[in-house]
Amino acid sequence: MADLDITAPPQPTAGAETLEQRLRLDGRSLRERAARGTIVNAAFLVGVSSLSLVKGFLVAAYLSASDYGIWGLIVVGLGTLAWLKQVGISDKYIQQSDEDQELAFQRAFTLELLFSGAFLVLVVAMIPVLALAYGNWDIVAPGLVAALIVPAAVLQVPVWIYYRRMDFVRQRALQSIDPVVAFAVTIGLAIGGAGYWSLVIGAVAGAMAGSVGAVLASPYRLALRYDRGTARRYLSFSWPLFAASVGGLVVAQGSIVVGNHALGIAAVGAIALAATISQFSERVDGIVTGTLYPAICAVRDRTDLLFESFVKSNRLALMWGMPFGVGVALFAPDLIEFGIGERWRPAAVVIQVFGLAAAVNQIGFNWDAYFRARDDTRPIAVASLVSAAVFCAVAIPLMILEGLSGFAAGMGAVALAMLACRAYFLTRLFDGFDMARHVVRAIAPTAPAVGVVLAARAFDGSRTLGLALGELALYVGVTAAATWVFERDLLREAVGYLRGSTPAPHGVR
Repeated sequence: MADLDITAPPQPTAGAETLEQRLRLDGRSLRERAARGTIVNAAFLVGVSSLSLVKGFLVAAYLSASDYGIWGLIVVGLGTLAWLKQVGISDKYIQQSDEDQELAFQRAFTLELLFSGAFLVLVVAMIPVLALAYGNWDIVAPGLVAALIVPAAVLQVPVWIYYRRMDFVRQRALQSIDPVVAFAVTIGLAIGGAGYWSLVIGAVAGAMAGSVGAVLASPYRLALRYDRGTARRYLSFSWPLFAASVGGLVVAQGSIVVGNHALGIAAVGAIALAATISQFSERVDGIVTGTLYPAICAVRDRTDLLFESFVKSNRLALMWGMPFGVGVALFAPDLIEFGIGERWRPAAVVIQVFGLAAAVNQIGFNWDAYFRARDDTRPIAVASLVSAAVFCAVAIPLMILEGLSGFAAGMGAVALAMLACRAYFLTRLFDGFDMARHVVRAIAPTAPAVGVVLAARAFDGSRTLGLALGELALYVGVTAAATWVFERDLLREAVGYLRGSTPAPHGVR
């Protein structure tokens, strides 16, 4: 660390950079850079997210449901507390246009360090409270060890620099260190019989390895630079995101606390396993959102470009996201019977509903990035708090009355409430946006595949692995064909940008 400077004057926040200086396009159009960046991000994030999904199921084969439930308590307990830390410091850093970018980075790093230090104190203090709330003191020791992820994560902030420049190869390569190391350590320890400690130690090892890689690759010097004006701008941007995190915390913690007390630790394990599937969907969504956010920040005053990028990015994401979520619902019983084992049978309905919820959440999934880019984060807070209210009013009572099936129905209601909020705010942002038509277009390519599979099942006999795999192949094939029929023009356009052969509209770079 270098010197602490609290007197440096604020730098200009607008108009200081050209688009070329900000994004280092190297002669390419912004559309080409975004299209190619999507491919780069896909190559890294799909692989990394798939690794995490595989890790979850492999570990489930070596851990009992109760052991997995302990891990679920730790993940939800500390993970949802971590949501309170996600107050948008990195997003605001991406958005700013200061003249001195090294100084801007150091100021953002200082704020992240201060906030993370306070958050670490909160985590350590809350671990016994969480243990008391869950009625399970086995989480205290692994929870304290897992808290080491917090200081390690602070040192990973240099990846923000490459993100802002849309240098996705370097950004994603650095970010892949953490999950790859975590996978190797976790699986090795799980096979060795370490139980839930395999997941805890693996997560900490991955975070530390990622921090070392990020610090070594940082193009800017890590230094402490505090400025009150900068802090006020960041606070104005961040407080609604903090409120949104509180809403997410209510949903996640409520699921675990009520589930543990009303249904038992095995039910918590079922909820954690189902959440792993939806998290896979969310991580892959990050491919598109992560690619577009620096670009939409650069053109945030061009509403026409924002609208075009929103609609097209959603259509592209829905090509895989909707079939994935619906496919999880269709084939969850087969996954249990032929994959992870019959002991997970009670989780079938939760997995199915979480799959459908993941499909619904694909519709307008990156809406919040556009409001963040325009420095209007309050709608994000409103949507999150509405979802939390629906969870408390619907999901919790149904869980208590009907068990896991009731919880699943309640989470479906939460997904629909979020979709309604998105529709409301998006129609205010974009003139002419029609959420109903957007939903119909999202469902259209998947509907024929679902119909074909259900028709085939009407003639099936007893379930076998071969039959399940055949139906899965049929589902994928029909979905691919229907997607080409409905979206071939958009696919051709996207491929054209990848090749550099599709011209951008006049005046758009």
